[in-house]
Amino acid sequence: MSEAVQTAVIGVTGYAGAELARLLLHHPRLKGTPPVFAGRIDEKDVERGGIPLSEIHPALVDTKGNGNLRMQHFTWELMTDLDVKVMFLATPHEQSRAWVPEALARGIRAIDLSGAWRLNDASNRAVYAFEDDGTAQASQIQAQAVYGMPELHRKEIAGARLVANPGCYATSIILALKPLVAVGLIDVEHGIVADAKSGVSGAGKAPTPKTHFMYAADNLSAYGVFTHRHTGELLEQIGIGAESMIFTPHLLPIPRGILSTIYVKFRHAQKRSSVLHAYRSFFANCPMVRLHEHGLPQIQHVVRTCYDDIGFQLSPDGTRAVIVSCLDNLLKGASSQGLE
Repeated sequence: MSEAVQTAVIGVTGYAGAELARLLLHHPRLKGTPPVFAGRIDEKDVERGGIPLSEIHPALVDTKGNGNLRMQHFTWELMTDLDVKVMFLATPHEQSRAWVPEALARGIRAIDLSGAWRLNDASNRAVYAFEDDGTAQASQIQAQAVYGMPELHRKEIAGARLVANPGCYATSIILALKPLVAVGLIDVEHGIVADAKSGVSGAGKAPTPKTHFMYAADNLSAYGVFTHRHTGELLEQIGIGAESMIFTPHLLPIPRGILSTIYVKFRHAQKRSSVLHAYRSFFANCPMVRLHEHGLPQIQHVVRTCYDDIGFQLSPDGTRAVIVSCLDNLLKGASSQGLE
C-alpha cells in the first residue's frame, strides 16, 4: 500500500472498536486520512451531525483534533460518497453476516471481527444458527473468506476481499499448538487439554448478569464447556478432530487479557531444544509472537500490547509439556490482528 486508503470502523462504541479507532488514528500509513466512524445512532444525533468521538471515547481525544471526529449514521451511500475502501466491522455476528455481502458487492474490502465468516465447516457454524447458512450467496461469500491469522495465512490475507478475524481464545491456543502439530510432535490421539481464562472485556461491552461486578469480582468461573463458539476455529485451523481436544474457557475478574494453559503429550520424548526449534522455525517471520526462552508468560506481560507470548515447560522425561500462551484479547485477540 503506497498511499493512504480511506478506512471505516463500524461499531466504534465497543471495546474492540475503541482499540481499532486508536490504532487507525495513529497508523503511519493512514496519516492525514482518519477513519470514517459510522453506526446506528438516534435521530437527535443524526440532526447534530453524529456523535463526537470525544463523547464516545474521551481517551482518544488528543491535540490533533481527533476528538472532533464524529460517529455518523451508517448508510451505504455514506460509504460510497466518502470512497471507503476498507471496512472494519466491530459488530455482532448477525450484523456482519448481513452487511458483508453488500460491502463486497460495492467493491469494499471487509475485515470482520465477529464470528460471522470464520468457519468453513457447516457443523462448526451450526453453533451460530445463521438463517442464511447453506444458501448460494452465503456459500459463495464463505468461499472467499480468509481466516485472518497472519502467522498462518499471511499471503492469502494480502489479496483477500473478506478477512474473518480470529477469535481471542482461538488465537492464543492455535498459535501455541499449530507449530507443534504441524511437524508431528504432539500425540493428537492421546488428546489435548486447553484451559483458557479471559478478562471480562472478552464478553463485550453490553452488561450481563455474569459480567456484572458483583458476579465477576473475587470469582473464577468456567463456562461454555463443550459448546464455546471458538471450538470450531481450533479444530479447523489446527487440523484436528473434536475427539482430540477439550477446551474450557473461564472468566477472570480482570478487565482484559487471556492466559491459555495447554497440556499435551508428545509422540516421542523431546528435548527443550527440539521444541524451541519447532516454534522458531514456524514463527521465523512473525513479529507479533514472542517466545519465552526461560519461564512462562503472564497476562501482565502482554496487556495493551499486540503480542502473543508463548512459553512451555517439559516434564522430566520429556514426554509431556505444559504450554502457556498469553495475549490481550482486545488487541492481538481482536483489533490489532485485523491490522496486521
